[in-house]
Amino acid sequence: MEPPRRRTMIWVLCAALVASAASTEAIGVNWGTQTSHPMPPKIVVQMLKDNGIQKVKLFDAESSVMSALANTGIEVMVAIPNDQLEQMGTYSNAKAWVHENVTGYRDVNIKYVAVGNEPFLKSYNGTFLKATFPALKNIQKALDEMGSKQIKATVPMNADIYSSPEDNSVPSAGDFRSDIRDLMVEIARFLSSNGSPFVINIYPFLSLYENPNFPADFAFFDGGGRSINDKGTKYTNVFDANFDTLVWALKKAGISSMKIIVGEVGWPTDGSKNADVAGAKRFYDGLMKKMASNTGTPVRPGPMDVYLFAFIDEDMKSIQPGYFERHWGIFTYDGKPKFPMDLSGKGNGKYLAGASGVEYLSDEWCVYDPSARNQEAVPRSMDFACSNGDCTALMGSSPCSKLDRSGRVSYAFNMYFQMKDQDVRACDFQGLAKITSRNASRDGCLFPIQIVNAAGRSPAELGLLMLPWIAVLLFL
Repeated sequence: MEPPRRRTMIWVLCAALVASAASTEAIGVNWGTQTSHPMPPKIVVQMLKDNGIQKVKLFDAESSVMSALANTGIEVMVAIPNDQLEQMGTYSNAKAWVHENVTGYRDVNIKYVAVGNEPFLKSYNGTFLKATFPALKNIQKALDEMGSKQIKATVPMNADIYSSPEDNSVPSAGDFRSDIRDLMVEIARFLSSNGSPFVINIYPFLSLYENPNFPADFAFFDGGGRSINDKGTKYTNVFDANFDTLVWALKKAGISSMKIIVGEVGWPTDGSKNADVAGAKRFYDGLMKKMASNTGTPVRPGPMDVYLFAFIDEDMKSIQPGYFERHWGIFTYDGKPKFPMDLSGKGNGKYLAGASGVEYLSDEWCVYDPSARNQEAVPRSMDFACSNGDCTALMGSSPCSKLDRSGRVSYAFNMYFQMKDQDVRACDFQGLAKITSRNASRDGCLFPIQIVNAAGRSPAELGLLMLPWIAVLLFL
């Protein structure tokens, strides 16, 4: 028999290892594919493996992505886009979707089906209110009837479905939004009765972005700023307060113990005043330490399930919410870590591992020629380049935003040139541009070379998406 002291030491060591494993396994990532030049899915999957990420949340059921996840053991939340929700209101359509995208991928470790994504956002003006619940019920019914009862359907929601700390209320006052309360109670009770989790997206960055009077330190986890006292319960960060507001809203719906998953949480690195690498590192360092400690929130202590948003930058995302939308990734478009990040939260020095095997286009850049004639066409040419490329880095607080006039024009021209796979015709701009083999990066601003288009398709026009790029011209 082992001596008691030795047995105790072994038990403590095992418990520590289990706790460490649990905190690592609780972290997933969102893998979005709204990018003009996606990396090969096999490379992305290898990145997941290399970083010990065992859970991934998708926004559709793209076949090449699903196939790359086959036989990996990585837990998958696959999604039905919002524009398909109305179709899922017909059971035969829901059954067909499940047959094709769930039972059709038996080698993929699918655990959840996300029915839509944030369908009740106020900005959607009720577009998906009638379609969401019928789609949810039909998808769960199809999963059950097709022998996939262990796979649960859910609906990732945005935190604007309930009152929040930004509304100058405390978590215990939380309740679902009055205009959708009855519907949300029905959905929550349905999820609970089926053993499905409630998935909520929480964005402390947006609290800061949307409210100029929001206390900056309250958006992070390291304290030092404002706190909320809720009947003796102290909140030092908006993430905990927001999460517990949902817990209270569920309690008022008669649900006290259902599983809650944070479907999206993160911090962008460009495109806005507070979107930068320093802020992202501060946020993620605090979040990872929180996850490793398994402290949970004041009302829901214990381990949490969290999906980071996002894994990789997406240069074709809508910029209607803000220029930062294309910069949520913890990795750049080509799979490079943006900053040292320890997913274990233990400070063990094991940082993010980047992608390997990425193929790039030629070492060529398109730059502005200040000696060219027709200089009066510069504003119009730059507006065209930014409308059809990605100039969002010029609008934030990164080194690119500090470029002089010539640098800004060159950056815009090059982004369009790279978007068009370095087609020589994409570097003309009425004679204002020229191709160079000399690295155009300057003043700390990277002028990227695009990667080989893994999708084998022509890059789509990005479009203005209701944010006119004439704003760029203000900086000329």
